[in-house]
Amino acid sequence: MFQKTKVSKALLFAFGGSLALSGVSALAQTQAAPAAEPQRIEVTGSRIRSLNADSASPLQVLTSEDIAASGATNIQELLLKNPTFGSPSISRTNSNFSTSSAGVAVVDLRNLGTARTLVLVNGRRFVAGVPGDSAVDLNSIPTQFIEKVEILTGGSSSAYGSDAVAGVVNIILKKDFEGLAFDAKYGESAKSDDRKQEVNMTFGATSANGRGNVMGHIGLSKQGSVFSRDRSASDVDQASLGAFFTGLPEDMFTAVRPFYSSFAPQGRFRTTNEPAGGITFDAAGNVIPWSTNGPAGDGVDATGFNRSAYRTIAIPTDRFLFAGKGEYEFTENHRAFFEGTYAGTKTKTELEPFPLSSEDIFPATGGQVPAEFLVNGVLVRNPLVPDSIYNTATDTDGDGLRDYFFTRRISEVGNRGSTADRDTFRIVTGVKGLVFGGWDYEAFAAYGSTKESQVSGGQVNVLNFRNALEAITDPVSGQAVCRDLNAQIQGCVPINIFGLNTISPEALKYVSAPQLLSTFTSQKLVGASITGELAQLPAGPLGLAVGGEYRKEFSRSEFDALTQAGLNAGNAIPRTEGGFDVKELYAEVKVPLLKDQPFAKRFDFTAAMRGGKYSTVGSTTSWNAGVEWEPVSSFKVRGTHAVSTRAPNINELFSPPSQDFPTGLVDPCLGVTLTSTTPASEACRADPGVRANIVANGAFTLNQPDLQGVSGFNRGNPLLNDEKGTSWSLGLTFSPVTDFGNFSATLDYFDIKIEDAIVSTPRQFILDQCYTGDASLCQFITRRPRATGQNSAGSLDLIDSGVTNSGGVGTKGVDVTLGYVNKVGPGQLRAELSWTHLLKLYAIPLPGADPDSSAGEVGASKDKGFLTLGYKWGNFGVTAFTTYIGPAALDDQFLAGYGLAPGSVGVKAKIYNDFQFTYAPTKTTELFLGIDNAFDVKAPPIISGLPGNDTGAETDAGTYDAIGRRYNVGIRFSL
Repeated sequence: MFQKTKVSKALLFAFGGSLALSGVSALAQTQAAPAAEPQRIEVTGSRIRSLNADSASPLQVLTSEDIAASGATNIQELLLKNPTFGSPSISRTNSNFSTSSAGVAVVDLRNLGTARTLVLVNGRRFVAGVPGDSAVDLNSIPTQFIEKVEILTGGSSSAYGSDAVAGVVNIILKKDFEGLAFDAKYGESAKSDDRKQEVNMTFGATSANGRGNVMGHIGLSKQGSVFSRDRSASDVDQASLGAFFTGLPEDMFTAVRPFYSSFAPQGRFRTTNEPAGGITFDAAGNVIPWSTNGPAGDGVDATGFNRSAYRTIAIPTDRFLFAGKGEYEFTENHRAFFEGTYAGTKTKTELEPFPLSSEDIFPATGGQVPAEFLVNGVLVRNPLVPDSIYNTATDTDGDGLRDYFFTRRISEVGNRGSTADRDTFRIVTGVKGLVFGGWDYEAFAAYGSTKESQVSGGQVNVLNFRNALEAITDPVSGQAVCRDLNAQIQGCVPINIFGLNTISPEALKYVSAPQLLSTFTSQKLVGASITGELAQLPAGPLGLAVGGEYRKEFSRSEFDALTQAGLNAGNAIPRTEGGFDVKELYAEVKVPLLKDQPFAKRFDFTAAMRGGKYSTVGSTTSWNAGVEWEPVSSFKVRGTHAVSTRAPNINELFSPPSQDFPTGLVDPCLGVTLTSTTPASEACRADPGVRANIVANGAFTLNQPDLQGVSGFNRGNPLLNDEKGTSWSLGLTFSPVTDFGNFSATLDYFDIKIEDAIVSTPRQFILDQCYTGDASLCQFITRRPRATGQNSAGSLDLIDSGVTNSGGVGTKGVDVTLGYVNKVGPGQLRAELSWTHLLKLYAIPLPGADPDSSAGEVGASKDKGFLTLGYKWGNFGVTAFTTYIGPAALDDQFLAGYGLAPGSVGVKAKIYNDFQFTYAPTKTTELFLGIDNAFDVKAPPIISGLPGNDTGAETDAGTYDAIGRRYNVGIRFSL
């Protein structure tokens, strides 16, 4: 490495705080330190420092070399390849329709939920990136500043507190770096989208007296969008033939193309005397009948709307990252330290213009729009209503006036979507060192906050829209004016919805209502700990760690007034605000029982306990115990038993009723006739709307708006208690050093059960139980009592769901890891394999209910693997990554709704191959070329209507690659 003078070191140190930049690669290693006394280290899962990096719990490690070789822009990209992680609830490819937190990057260990995965940075909590939740946004952590990531699976609440029920992801940042490292990268897909531009620099220096070090990072990255229209699998609105029509297994993955939306920009209008399908207008404004979409139509003259032409698969994400850290030894054995992080992230969602119906404007009358009015006792016609509609309209509500119904895509308002700016700030400072002749201590304070400011377009004010629809002719000017005089004074302009692009700019200005969202999340944390050797036992030192922490969490999420009231025709999303604090004490011991004995080269026992007092749920206790037995060198048996706790987060406690639009539901009444004898038939026919539908159609029948128009409200629960997780792990490790290279292998069995789990009762479970079991759940279901302008009588209107401690969650499986390093030919070969075989994964919706198994379903394949093969010779290197996702079935509850057996319908296994090629022309410079999804493997067709579908992607985009082959090139160099 380039040798820096004392003057250059001093200058670098002096300016380190302001020049902190990122991108450390293997080329930018610090100079080797002189041989010193072995250092005790802390391994994730234990607070006790020891001379070895062993763990009684299963632990996997990703190094900075792994990160650099992957070419990942965000550490989430690499973590999700590890088979211990499930499909994320939020990522860049599955959150385009999120009302908040779109583009956030989270992780989910064991598919037990992001709230049960604790993300740490340098062993300390990080502020949440999702308001009201505990999930950390990995966009806010600089990938090139990471030294390693330790993944601990199994309950760890005794060491780190709440949320570590499924495990811990501990991100450890680089330290003691000296010099300057730089990297730049450009990439795009084979379709010339998903463009990625990235620049990172890292800076570090040590003070002239050697007592202090400061380093930092600045990173800029831009990840471009991928639109649904640019992929053949998703360029046209479609629907699963099996899910929506036939229910046959062989038809589930057959797409009906096109299956356009019935909300078209030219409008669809219905009166009692019109054809059942209604009428619409062509581009010239001529009246034409509404054409059929779906399996009965050829799609050539379909008058519906292709939503896929506007949707997004991958959200564009821009990031600016700044991170700094440093230490200074102010006196012998005592050091002050700090860590600082700032992340500015901008994301943009885009989807089709808003679908508005007359029922949104006139909900009290089922959507009837008056075509004429009584003004001072005189019958007055709305002059904007065309003769083709006015002449066929009749009185539908008994007031003597003609009515009509409509649906219309408000394309003049523009596409819906949001631009979100998020700012995450975190600072940690403290002191650490040695006291009492060798005890390590640390005391710290941390503050973090995440702010989000979001502006969304494409919405309308339904109150103004109603005023603008009710137009009359002004007797003075002869022009159309709003009927309500007060509305006229307030700027009301009549709105013409009859035909394509008929809404005037003035009317558009009156009805448009941009949506605003402001969120704020904060975390205050202080802690202190001390660890050392309490006594010297025959087998080694008795280790002890004790400490305490205080944490205060707060979150607020607030939309504009119209959105909170549901008056912009979208979801009604009220303000959520709340917080809690917790005081905790913990202790851990490590007891060496045997050493250098026959069949016991080493035998250690560990135990830990943590007690907490929450302002919300009161007192909690968690503990664990583990053993490590090394009968002979290089072979070890390890096992742990842990009882972990998770206190409810702010959303689960304080969220008021928030509207949702669920998909993938099967109505138990579908197909019921007056003579059906299934268990659900009698309960279905007892509903007046369902019975009226059966009488009219011969069997209970649903149309397209019925299938796509189910809503409901999600509710928090301030009376929630903490949930308790019990986990067992038993493992073997084998790591001999031989003349044939270094080999390592681990085999770990895991079993995690969560009692009193905090769950939202699944809506399909509510439906099924209402009609076949627990009738008390019917109170959460609202059906339409009669047919409206677009929906059928008896169709589902609302299904509500709340949060309770009524569930159970569990998983069981086996992890295998293999590693091998050896000189082969002119270079060195490195091979690593991680494999997880899932035995069980289930949720119990309510006490006494049968477990709903999801092991082997989409997003939770029974077998997942990740293989890394690297070969380096001279200045050249190549690394190949292979990701295996095993076959997966559709959700068993969904299949049961069609009378199909669990596992009978599913998708095949997928194998993705990524490659990274490097060339180092000098010792300080490296060029690289990467190819992701090199063989352009297509995602399985999980079509609209099937569970697991991500809207716009036509697959499960959190699990499978919906983008395709991608390339990246770049350079790294260091000084």
